[in-house]
Amino acid sequence: MTPEAIAALFTRSDGSYFFSRWGRPIVPVVFGGDDKTLSVFKGAIEAIVTLAGHKMAEIDVELGANLMVFLFRDWDELLAVPGLGAIVPELDRLCPRLQAQGANQYRLFRFDPQGAIRAAFVFLRMDDALSDMPAEDLALAQAAQMICIWSDQAFWSQSPLAKVGQMVILRPEIAGLIRAGNDRILPDHATDPSHALRLFARLNSAAG
Repeated sequence: MTPEAIAALFTRSDGSYFFSRWGRPIVPVVFGGDDKTLSVFKGAIEAIVTLAGHKMAEIDVELGANLMVFLFRDWDELLAVPGLGAIVPELDRLCPRLQAQGANQYRLFRFDPQGAIRAAFVFLRMDDALSDMPAEDLALAQAAQMICIWSDQAFWSQSPLAKVGQMVILRPEIAGLIRAGNDRILPDHATDPSHALRLFARLNSAAG
């Protein structure tokens, strides 16, 4: 990948560059699926965390669970989830907007004072498009998109996944960026586009 292509994956629609990765071990919990679905999601999250060289834990001392994944059929269902409005107070405004847009997914992040990710909420409205995806593919795509902050446009035209024969895998360049972005030599948080050059250097170093 070129530095420009890397920068584009972290440049938001308003033109600002923004990168952030987890600053603490990830503690996931999944709501709304059957036992098999929950197992698939947790397995995908663990695989991506391992790829990143990051860690998982049994509990977050501050939040209990710091990565919450919700599977549901209608955005209004979220407003009825006990206690969710207390930890995601913007839901009252967010759900009607997402409903009007016909959105089927949304990710919301919280950050620590240093700009690293401290919590994430992944909302998946299981419409026909998401329901038709194999659970393994859906879980892998979502896990890749929560391990760091990508541009809000990063995967509009191309999924983070690729099909190789009968297998669906994470695109190699996305896997490489996840590894590079989580290299402890680099900062947890960056807003300067020169960060993309450092990611490029780490990719080339790994390839060499």
